[in-house]
Amino acid sequence: MQRRFFATLLIALASSLFLGASPAQAFGFDDVAEIARRQAAQPWQAPDERLPAALSSLDYDALRDIRYRPERAIWRAEGLPFELQFFHLGGGNRVPVAVHEIHQGQARALHYDAKAWNYGQQKLDAGSFGELGYAGFRVHHALNNPAYKDELVVFLGASYFRALGRGQQYGLSARGLAIDTVGAPAGAAEEFPRFKAFWIERPAADATTLTIHALLDSPRATGAYRFVLRPGEVTQMDVQARLFMRAGAASVNTLGIAPLTSMFQHGENQPRASDFRPQVHDSDGLLVAGVPAGASAEEWLWRPLFNPARPLASSFALQRLRGFGLLQRERRFAAYEDTEARYDRRPSTWVEPLGDWGPGRVELLLLPTPDETHDNIAAYWVPAALPAPGQALELAWRLHWQGDQPTAPPTGHTVQSRRGFGWLDAAKPAPPAGEMQWQLDFDGPALRALPPGTNVDAVVTAPPVGGREVARVLEARAYPHPLGGWRMHLRVLRTDPTQPVELRAYLRHAGGALTETWTALIPQEQP
Repeated sequence: MQRRFFATLLIALASSLFLGASPAQAFGFDDVAEIARRQAAQPWQAPDERLPAALSSLDYDALRDIRYRPERAIWRAEGLPFELQFFHLGGGNRVPVAVHEIHQGQARALHYDAKAWNYGQQKLDAGSFGELGYAGFRVHHALNNPAYKDELVVFLGASYFRALGRGQQYGLSARGLAIDTVGAPAGAAEEFPRFKAFWIERPAADATTLTIHALLDSPRATGAYRFVLRPGEVTQMDVQARLFMRAGAASVNTLGIAPLTSMFQHGENQPRASDFRPQVHDSDGLLVAGVPAGASAEEWLWRPLFNPARPLASSFALQRLRGFGLLQRERRFAAYEDTEARYDRRPSTWVEPLGDWGPGRVELLLLPTPDETHDNIAAYWVPAALPAPGQALELAWRLHWQGDQPTAPPTGHTVQSRRGFGWLDAAKPAPPAGEMQWQLDFDGPALRALPPGTNVDAVVTAPPVGGREVARVLEARAYPHPLGGWRMHLRVLRTDPTQPVELRAYLRHAGGALTETWTALIPQEQP
């Protein structure tokens, strides 16, 4: 009975996906978009997550024991520059995705084959599974060594995917779409759209790119996606998305475009005495570039990440977006001292809009995490207006998976920000309650070009909240750093602990900004 169910499921999915595609025409993005448009006009149907009992009972380690045989990789026999391998269903991976190959314009399903798997120590009657489908897939390519095809990109779970550039190690993830990550109605949870079908174009023998099409499905939205993957020192992914709001569904409060998901446990601005590692994080800050709402000039903003005591959301309103990203700026091994996790090799990911996305906001969500196994950071773009049901929202962007040279402003950038006090003279009065101190280090071309003896201003503001002062800048001074760049010494007095404090600081010379704007959010204190 189980075997018949899965065979019926995948056959029904395949037949519905090809509605509207003419056999005489090459299958492509517009065909996937037509499927998404038609499905948006229909009520959402929840995926059936039933699995054979032997698979549903697998724990994490047991599922990892089931490996796809590399010699069975798609396109290995043809000697093509890219290869495909698959992830097995089981445990927490309960929803199958349909995977197809496009060759000479025609699409064919890549069916589950029990003989293509090494089941390790698991005693499974794999022949009884039938047309089981896959949990996801990964792409292999000779990224670091021409003699070996490394894992390059993975699509697994909901609409999550992650990629690598040369010399990098997996860290943060991207997603196709985020819905109500912030702003869900009371009692409602975040909605996780999922890619339920993929079409992957067979590459030519000399191909340097790989094209992947995906169909996204969700209770309140559908969408077609086209990914063009270009591996290298910085691996790039060009993404084209055509989204539809589902007719008759509840309204979406927060539509997150090009979402990124990462982890921050502790770091230079939030040390943990019980951990031998100085820092543990996949990303250490959010970088945003664009023209703020009500302004005429472009601004670069850097917000250091931290592990909050309770969920915390903030946003940056822009009338024009140049880009945003979660970056791992700290690249020194000594900053982490982790020989296994190698956080110094985790990629930064920069989102570059292709075309004008119009007004909206970059939103940042911080969640508390007890350890490094939980992603607790999310960042995404929220457009100012959503399309009506049946109308398409079409956007394109380029993802840059970067290593030692992540995106930075053309002037100067923040190297580190350390909060805390140095030596205090016991013979003098202690700092007043509510005083905070930072040491902010900046570096970059504009700072390196300054002649000796240049006067540099430290510009710091603490905007009021509701017209009331919440913090006062006591001291802000800048001086050359002995190792290069400049340091800002900053003292701030919190005057209203019941309100959050947002600080903005940058270096200036002769009326012009020398650096990006460092911006920190300090939550209000709880009784």
